[in-house]
Amino acid sequence: MTGMENAALVEKGPVPKIITTNEKGAVTLPNLEGQPDKSERGKAMRQVIAAFIANIGTINTGLIFGFSAVVIPQLHAPDTLIPVDESQASWVASLSAIGTPIGCLLSGYVMDNFGRKKALLITEIPMIIGWIIIACATNVEMIYAGRILTGFGSGMVGAPARVYTSEVTQPHLRGMLCALASTGISLGVLFQYTLGAVTTWKILSAISACVPVLAFALMLFMPETPNYLVSKNKPDQALKSLAKLRGSTYNLEKEVTQLQTFAQKSNQKKKMSPKETIQALLHPSCLKPFGILTLYFMMYQFSGVNTITFYAVEIFQDSGTTMDKYTCTIMLGVVRFIFTILAAILLRRCGRRPLTFISGIGCGVTMIGLGTYLYYKKTWEMAVPPIAPTATWFPVACIFIFTITCTLGFLVVPWVMIGELYPMKVRGIVGGFTTCMAHIFVFIVVKTYPFLAHLLERHGAFILYGCISFLGTVFFYLCLPETKGKTLQEIEDYFSGRIKSLKKSKQQEAEGQQLNNNSKPQLLTVEKNKLLP
Repeated sequence: MTGMENAALVEKGPVPKIITTNEKGAVTLPNLEGQPDKSERGKAMRQVIAAFIANIGTINTGLIFGFSAVVIPQLHAPDTLIPVDESQASWVASLSAIGTPIGCLLSGYVMDNFGRKKALLITEIPMIIGWIIIACATNVEMIYAGRILTGFGSGMVGAPARVYTSEVTQPHLRGMLCALASTGISLGVLFQYTLGAVTTWKILSAISACVPVLAFALMLFMPETPNYLVSKNKPDQALKSLAKLRGSTYNLEKEVTQLQTFAQKSNQKKKMSPKETIQALLHPSCLKPFGILTLYFMMYQFSGVNTITFYAVEIFQDSGTTMDKYTCTIMLGVVRFIFTILAAILLRRCGRRPLTFISGIGCGVTMIGLGTYLYYKKTWEMAVPPIAPTATWFPVACIFIFTITCTLGFLVVPWVMIGELYPMKVRGIVGGFTTCMAHIFVFIVVKTYPFLAHLLERHGAFILYGCISFLGTVFFYLCLPETKGKTLQEIEDYFSGRIKSLKKSKQQEAEGQQLNNNSKPQLLTVEKNKLLP
């Protein structure tokens, strides 16, 4: 070689490529075949938009949850148009949870027989009617009827929104976007707390009716999920759906083929008879996750989350704080909304189990702390002469820390898992069953809180909630699987017994590392003035 001295580097591969470096070490690299192909991932923005639109209806669930915290104090006011007693107020708070389980059960049938998209459209209709009835109410019975209808619609939207999101998104986005449902609920609660402090409950109801109208209108433009279309033996339509959700540069045929292969393996294409449906529901791949999620919802509801949400204004008033009760409630809604967004991000980084443990321990500590403070507050009030409460910031801090820790895990993780854990052929039905159980627990907790407050007094009720939260943490540690980064097919195979664990073995990790190393171009150094091999 003459002139500038060069060192030749040879890339191993089907066609050797020579890369030269000069004396200064500058390297000119060709396009490396080993780099990840961007077409392996569809366009993220399309999936995000689809998930956002599918979850607009979940904002209505938050509107329903937050409405009772606003309307009950107004109905108790001296100048109210519809006066209510304590029993009627508890029905106003809890009746929405009576209609919800019915909607949950119906949503599963509608999802599996008419599709995820049509289920999301149908669910908005009772919500619109319910809010209009409440806005026009002239007696408490009309409020009851409106609450039942809105609760019915809320129950219908829960499972379809999460299943739709899980089926239109890819694994690297699924956990974060499935958490949009919980973010929507928190946004609805914040909306009610904020407007409820400055307007009447009738105007608030009329404004709330606009949310399901918007959700219905936008959902008309969304495609059906490719998973559902493949399960109904419509691969051409599934291809068109994927094109809208992934973009033209994505390998559409490959994903449709994977969905078809998995559908054939799981016998999804043929319409199941009632006997086959029952057998599928009783199969371990369905029963195991159903048991896990049902107990998850029971534990997290009895940690007191919806007691705080539904009775926020009254609890702040009874806590003895010197802060304005409505200001505290609005701040609570802001904190819940912010940390729900944070939880959606953390789901992608931390996984389901760590966030659940944070919630279990945090809720247990704060509820017992709040109950202990209320016990001493009652002792101070009964003293002769009465003692002025001290450290009035402490119960407020307990409620806010409770909301933060609860939001990071309890309010997000189980709802995301509804769209992850269940087998495809009965995902709609059993998803409806699960949300049904969740809202039955909501009703029980909200309806029994006044009773527990009388039986155990308020401090005893909160201490009970804290103990249940600690008990739930033990259960989660023993039984809750980690699904972060797993495909829906891998999760179903795990519960079906086709694979023993969702964790990667050391051998699999070593093979994956070796595969990554092999995918990188290996460069061969050749000494100066030597012939290339």
